[in-house]
Amino acid sequence: MQLTDQQLNHFHTFGFLLFPSLLRPDEVEWICEEFEHVLQSHGTDHVGTKHTQIVPMLDHSERLCTLLDDARILGIASAILGDDFNYAGGDGDFWVGDTAWHPDGSYADLFAIKLAFYLDPLTRDAGCLRVLPGSHLPESYWRRGNMHPRNAREFWDIAPWEIPGNVAIETSPGDLVVFNHSLFHASFGGGNRRRQFSMNLHKRGETDEELARIDEYLSHHGTIPRGIRIGGKFTGLEPGSMYADFSMYTDLMIDTATPERRRHLSQLHERAALVHPHAATPRPLPADNT
Repeated sequence: MQLTDQQLNHFHTFGFLLFPSLLRPDEVEWICEEFEHVLQSHGTDHVGTKHTQIVPMLDHSERLCTLLDDARILGIASAILGDDFNYAGGDGDFWVGDTAWHPDGSYADLFAIKLAFYLDPLTRDAGCLRVLPGSHLPESYWRRGNMHPRNAREFWDIAPWEIPGNVAIETSPGDLVVFNHSLFHASFGGGNRRRQFSMNLHKRGETDEELARIDEYLSHHGTIPRGIRIGGKFTGLEPGSMYADFSMYTDLMIDTATPERRRHLSQLHERAALVHPHAATPRPLPADNT
């Protein structure tokens, strides 16, 4: 899958893209089944009173892992980040109620994107993603000003969903929303069981400055700084100690990886071990699957 110049211009200018019906109905069906299975097997019961999340999501299902091999996903990610982009994990969520305006990062230039799949129909009045177009840009008012959109009532006496210029991205299962990590986004008016899973992708680092930015990200985000056990080679620490059996990726994600997928795992697999040297001794990525 290739993106047009107009799509790329839209992404770089406004910070997001919508791909309607990217996934077929039969694909949505098995993805929903895998989503529910992972949440039941590795997460916690969702009771509908607060947000439920599991990190990572894809990495606990062999079939969901294949989305990282999908030509459509690879084409979109490669067009925006380059064909050597890094997979930085993702999460599965049951969202409840409103979420405040926020970005997922704050970077001077394009570094990270989120691919968000919503598994329930969402409208402007029922919890769909809303964005402030252009708010990812350093010269944006939202980056230069001293007023935060989450304080809409305090500053302008309006509800946060009434901020002029915000866009409600209504979606149906099978649609994909891609947005810059630095873009301000939120949702309002949703129910208590809105299913979403996401993939975080980064530009590959080449220079010392780019690698330092990746290391900074890994020091605060992902499974290891959150203390989430997902595999890795045991280092000899006492079982149950905070640094036993942590890794960037699950063994399942690694063992089922194609050569193309390993290309998108290799840098963060290596850098996470450097950033968190006491967390785990990562197993080497296999040379091939034969």
